[in-house]
Amino acid sequence: MANQYNETPELRFHLNHPMMKHIVELKERNFADKDQFDYAPQNFEDAMDSYDKVLEMAGEICSEIIAPNAEDVDKDGPKVVDGHVVYAPGTQQNLDALISAGLMGITLPRKYDGLSFPIVPYVMCADMVSACDAGFTNIWGLQDCAETINEFASQDQKARFLPRICAGETMAMDLTEPDAGSDLQAVMLKATFNEADGYWYLNGVKRFITNGDGDIALVLARSEEGTKDARGLSMFIYDKRDGGVTVRRIENKMGIKGSPTCELVFKNAKAELCGSQRMGLIKYVMSLMNGARLGIVAQSVGISQAAYNQALAYAKDRSQFGKAIIEFSAVYQMLGLMKAKLDASRTMLYETARFVDLYKTWSQISEERKLEPAEREEMKKYQKFADACTPVAKGLTSEFCNQNAYDCIQIHGGSGFMKDYACERIYRDARITSIYEGTTQLQVVAAIRHVTTGTYLTMMRKYEEKEIAPELEDLRETLKGLTDTYESTVSDVLSYKNNEYVDFQARRLVEMAGNILMSHLLLIDATRDKRFRDSAEIFIQFTEGEIFKHAGIIASGKPEEMARYSKFTLSEA
Repeated sequence: MANQYNETPELRFHLNHPMMKHIVELKERNFADKDQFDYAPQNFEDAMDSYDKVLEMAGEICSEIIAPNAEDVDKDGPKVVDGHVVYAPGTQQNLDALISAGLMGITLPRKYDGLSFPIVPYVMCADMVSACDAGFTNIWGLQDCAETINEFASQDQKARFLPRICAGETMAMDLTEPDAGSDLQAVMLKATFNEADGYWYLNGVKRFITNGDGDIALVLARSEEGTKDARGLSMFIYDKRDGGVTVRRIENKMGIKGSPTCELVFKNAKAELCGSQRMGLIKYVMSLMNGARLGIVAQSVGISQAAYNQALAYAKDRSQFGKAIIEFSAVYQMLGLMKAKLDASRTMLYETARFVDLYKTWSQISEERKLEPAEREEMKKYQKFADACTPVAKGLTSEFCNQNAYDCIQIHGGSGFMKDYACERIYRDARITSIYEGTTQLQVVAAIRHVTTGTYLTMMRKYEEKEIAPELEDLRETLKGLTDTYESTVSDVLSYKNNEYVDFQARRLVEMAGNILMSHLLLIDATRDKRFRDSAEIFIQFTEGEIFKHAGIIASGKPEEMARYSKFTLSEA
């Protein structure tokens, strides 16, 4: 029987990372739930066995149900009936299978009927689902919204909403509007408090809302009359059962067609304040978006995996000039780089997920008791690393995902342009990953401060101290030299004391940092398992070329060169 988990051994490798023991013991609070819940783990080994079994079950659903449905879901898509979304038949079948398997509340606490898993195994499920149908990930994977309720809502709200999510109800985050895309502080959906019943009522329009007709939604709205900035925005919980929201239309998208992207009309839609007033964008959306971005990293990795699988199978099967095309250097070089980018993306994904697991768990513990100084320092360290890695992971893995999908089509040749092959759908699905939840350009804006403050350099130097196999030392020496080049390049850019010039070179600097970090992680993986050695060598060679390219471009220019580009701005129109 096909099983996405068993057929992707890299997943089990990352599940068994040495840091998982610390993560699990913190998450389980010394396994205190074992006396209250019969499915709670007794110890670390029991917990890991539970994760493994659940991932196996998820892998079987992915391969036996979600993957076979993907093409029909892409053709059928969702529809609007009487102002609400009706999923494609295959999408509903996928959802029913995951609900029956109890996979709808993976990270939520057991007291709300969740599994209370760390983020790492949840992200692995998203990785697998995405490899089979990336669009469906957007329906199942919006559990980040549930995490936001768990983190910031009142005890009463948690008790009412979280069990429903664990039972299979879906969610949405209603943020963007026709005149407020990435600029969320421009949101104008109006929230008005009714003192008579103690509820808020929402009026306005939301656009580009993923799974917009979900059962429960987190809605960003303007609660402070007369304001125009972030300080006037609050977060609200909207329950579809209360009505007041209709789907005006489902967007006709290039890809991820099974996922309904909706335009919503709010007419006196009853809602509840989530958390504190005026903190909607400043605090809650920022937390929500970080979780959502990690989900897009997982989606990007899954799509990269699908693209590589399709390309490899076709290259082995397709013959030209009397031999399989995989025997031609032009093809096997392409496949080797695809696999290296896939492995680099995946190791960055799970390193970031481990950082998020640790800082979020410490944050939760801090609400239960006062942290010791060493514990607080550890929480701050991993929060900093998570904040630094999330944008660079989202930016680079989504770009690699698009490149792998492109190369998959290229290996298929003319056949890849036809809808007879899955790679055509994979190519369309890949394109959104570098756009939504913050474009690559916005990820660079978030990441550049970790270049200028030295966070990435600190991480590189820490990775240089990790124990690796003796035969990999030459590769590490190469990385040390590349890090020196990165450090001097950053220093040169900062020496001009020109913030606009830093912004101008930001993408090059962030890509340099991300490629070096991924290279170090691959070296560490290759020490633990020899299967990653080819990918480590190929990716470090790729990184070397990228570092010298970016460093060379930066070295050949000065702030004055910005003028050559600025002539294309609106001022010249």
